[in-house]
Amino acid sequence: MASNNHYVLILGASSGFGKAAALALAKQGYHILGVHLDRAAGMKQVEELRAELDAIGVRHHFWNVNAADAEKRAELMEAIKDEFAKHDGATIRLMLHSLAFGTLKPFVSHEGADVISQKNLEMTLDVMANSLVYYAQDVVTNGLMARGGRIAGLTSAGSTRVLPTYGAVSAAKAAMESYCRQLALELAPYGITANAIRAGVTYTPALAKIPGNDLIMGNAHMRNPYHRLTTPEDVANVLTLLVRDEAAWINGEVLGVDGGEDAIDLTWWKPTE
Repeated sequence: MASNNHYVLILGASSGFGKAAALALAKQGYHILGVHLDRAAGMKQVEELRAELDAIGVRHHFWNVNAADAEKRAELMEAIKDEFAKHDGATIRLMLHSLAFGTLKPFVSHEGADVISQKNLEMTLDVMANSLVYYAQDVVTNGLMARGGRIAGLTSAGSTRVLPTYGAVSAAKAAMESYCRQLALELAPYGITANAIRAGVTYTPALAKIPGNDLIMGNAHMRNPYHRLTTPEDVANVLTLLVRDEAAWINGEVLGVDGGEDAIDLTWWKPTE
């Protein structure tokens, strides 16, 4: 179980991987700091999550803001410092980057369709990758994460594969993995690790927005040795292991959490009858 004053900071906390991580880690005794961006219609799921955390009995604070906005990030750091001032020894044990907001447009179109713009491309990389670096900088320099801290970013097999309209998100995932490796090197003197979590195909609100997601899910279901999709809870379970003291030597890695899905080559593999 967690120390009484260990917190988890989740960027993208209201649904999917972020929500599952919040619940799993709360059950381990971690208090939750959640950042999300939802309109009024989406706030119901946030309130449901807060009620579940209340029932578990951990402290929790949520901010409905644009996590990629520099001013909002600065305000968030001040709010966390205020919270930690109330609890001696408070520290962020895990910072999870689970922001999934990007532009799904082709780079080039021969049919006159809308193509990605500089603004689209920069926004996708900033939200889904660059912000990991900015938050890591702020958390460490503000003394909010002590030795034993963990930084984790959500990536996918899309970091090395191409799909129609997926180019900007693919680039962001590749950058996420690179940033985690760099942070693993630079944060080692602080006793803080950084790893990317490569989840298998998971039905989340983000996947639902990708054109052809039904084909993506069907392909994953067929080639996965367990013939099912990855769930947010599968990833959350791994995060509960990563925060343990015994995981301190896992650093700078891309950790596959997919039941073996990425290892199977469809060109020869046939499912068991």
